Amino acid sequence: MPAGRTAVLVELDDAGQRRRLHRTLSEHPAVGTVDLVPAQTTVLIDVESPDQLPAAVAHVQEFIAAGLDWVEQGAREIVEVPVRYDGLDLSDVAELLSMTTDELVKRHSDQQWTVEFAGFMPGFGYMSGADWPYRIPRRDSPRTRIPPGSIALADGFTGVYPQASPGGWQIIGTTDAILWDEKADPPALLLPGAVIRFEVVDS
Repeated sequence: MPAGRTAVLVELDDAGQRRRLHRTLSEHPAVGTVDLVPAQTTVLIDVESPDQLPAAVAHVQEFIAAGLDWVEQGAREIVEVPVRYDGLDLSDVAELLSMTTDELVKRHSDQQWTVEFAGFMPGFGYMSGADWPYRIPRRDSPRTRIPPGSIALADGFTGVYPQASPGGWQIIGTTDAILWDEKADPPALLLPGAVIRFEVVDS
């Protein structure tokens, strides 16, 4: 679908297709590609000029016609994020899932998480777990200020707040990791496609 003068939005059936298309276009971009922006089931393709859009659309259609199996999923470096499981909502989430807090900590830290897409604020990555079946409801009453470094759950995702912000996600832990640094290259620690492991540290 058109998205302004120099972009097109590709809607896909599910997150798996979106993941494969984003990875493929990252490694084999259309001519003139300026940016790729993944979301839950879409990829926004931005090119330099309107004249390049038809070729970009044809480029995507070629890959889709091939069945979305274009790029092999190679081994990716794991980004380790230290975490203290001291969140305000840890016990409430454990009770919701009918498990102890120790069980919740183990299940969360044993996961291999993948940053599916970014949004909400600079450096905030929406992460899904390879073996995380739980869908956690947001808080009935959002907090007016969630401290930076808060690790939280909502729906099927884990996220880490890069800076202080209002929010309604369930906080289960905290980290001292720098998630957003404008002077760094890249500025975000949690980039789409990155594999994340939460490493338990002492309080």
